[in-house]
Amino acid sequence: MAPSRYVGILALVAGCLLPSGVQALWPIPNKLETGTTALTVSPFFYFDVQVEGAPLDLYEAVSQAQFYLANDKLGRLVVGRGANDTTALVGANTLSTLTLSLMSGATVEPIASEAVKPLGTRSEEYTLTIPADGSAATLVANSTLGLYRGLTTFNQLFYYYGGVTYTLLAPIAITDTPAYPFRGFALDTARNYYPVTDILRTLDAMSWVKINTFHWHITDSQSFPLEVAQYPELAINGAYSPQEVYTPSDIQYIIQYAGARGIDVLLEIDTPGHTSIIAATYPDYVACFDETPWGTYANEPPAGQLRFALPEVVNFTASLLADIASTVSSSYFSTGGDELNTPCYTNDYPTQLQLNSTNTTLNDALNTFTLATHGAIIAEGKTPVVWEEMVLDWNVTLSNETIVMVWISSEDALAVAEKGFRIVQAPSNYFYLDCGAGAWLGGDPTGNSWCDPFKTWSESYTFDPLANLTEAQYKLVLGGEQCLWSEQSGPENLDPIVWPRAASSAEIFWSAQQPTGAPLNVTEALPRLQDLRFRMVQRGLKPIPLQPYWCAIRPDACDLTA
Repeated sequence: MAPSRYVGILALVAGCLLPSGVQALWPIPNKLETGTTALTVSPFFYFDVQVEGAPLDLYEAVSQAQFYLANDKLGRLVVGRGANDTTALVGANTLSTLTLSLMSGATVEPIASEAVKPLGTRSEEYTLTIPADGSAATLVANSTLGLYRGLTTFNQLFYYYGGVTYTLLAPIAITDTPAYPFRGFALDTARNYYPVTDILRTLDAMSWVKINTFHWHITDSQSFPLEVAQYPELAINGAYSPQEVYTPSDIQYIIQYAGARGIDVLLEIDTPGHTSIIAATYPDYVACFDETPWGTYANEPPAGQLRFALPEVVNFTASLLADIASTVSSSYFSTGGDELNTPCYTNDYPTQLQLNSTNTTLNDALNTFTLATHGAIIAEGKTPVVWEEMVLDWNVTLSNETIVMVWISSEDALAVAEKGFRIVQAPSNYFYLDCGAGAWLGGDPTGNSWCDPFKTWSESYTFDPLANLTEAQYKLVLGGEQCLWSEQSGPENLDPIVWPRAASSAEIFWSAQQPTGAPLNVTEALPRLQDLRFRMVQRGLKPIPLQPYWCAIRPDACDLTA
């Protein structure tokens, strides 16, 4: 199925807006039919898993769904929070069972195994049917991963009032599948450290909106919190403290936790830039270490980049990346490649000596470095992922399978596509969650963040993944992600700075369909996002309010044109 530029409202209810109450669903399914009959959930409701040889993580997913169904207790976002629904619930039929099954011929694998298959081969589609007469609801998919996606939708359908969990929209029929295979969230845990518990909570929230990739920017110039078996000194000397590290067991637990929630962990070790901290262990491997003024040698302090022209640095980096890549289950691994500063090498004696003695240019040396490091991770079965500069600024030799992340501007996607590479859309002018917080540098009291202004959910929601591309290039867009760079973020503000804004791209890349002429509609989407935000609160998250409460329980009353 080719992805498209617009949400197809016609595919939901022909010629109509979403029926009242379907504001519960995010991301909105591809096909949705609802009725007007009240249906309550039995206090003895149970999930009937009819999957022979069902894996443990499917049963864990069912237990999770059972917990949410019993404990969300979300009142409808209307005045009275559902008090006026009680009349409709008198004598309503009761739903007692949801039956889960796989399609005939489907292979039974753990959710975690399905979640890390190569992009384009994961089966996330599902069909959910809830009759109005109280007979068993059914959830059918082609994989356990599809069942997991369907469970997240099922849990969003119900409200709570006066001790009763219910819907007013039975019967309900949903057929759903993602438009794009890559739907991500990127988190930088190097500028500031995030405890494992915060990462796990974020993975939970990601799963609620069907985000399927955790892009983990785990190291940078400021710190190296990742413990690497072959190079333990990197974390010993590079972490902020012995407590602020990610141990091998931490990494494996996070990968397992993510996988059980249908999330692939894409690890990034940014090279050859953003590596100043490596000098704390290998000072001879880093050029312009902590040089001042830092603005001459780096995009932010501290300065310092790998001397990638040196053979010993090439060998070290290839070995380091291979060692890390061998420990992760994903099919993908990011080597970064952004913001490489050339003045750092201009007066660097070891670099210039190597270049002159071998009669090579800096670009040639970078090409050799990239071929070696990418060769090392490819040998570990990983497909390389890079930032756009490797293609647009340096034009290094890359495998045709390499995935390129577009971040500097949404306008750059076309240039990458013209080179034939697959794209993940992460444009800073739409998807950077850290923008708009003001300057974080000292001595700059009137400064702004480089990517001002603040990116509201509604601005992000207007992003068109296929803008400026030809129809032949559409297939190169794998999806996209929103990103949090942590110069001014940490565990203290993680929830409110990410949620619910990161849900906007989740819907763009799940729900988009073939062009219909109807663009994504923030007016239609807002009540549903409000609903998601309040459900997140019920589940213990601390997302930022979207509007005053008065507005939240009066959908559309606070629109500009109301």
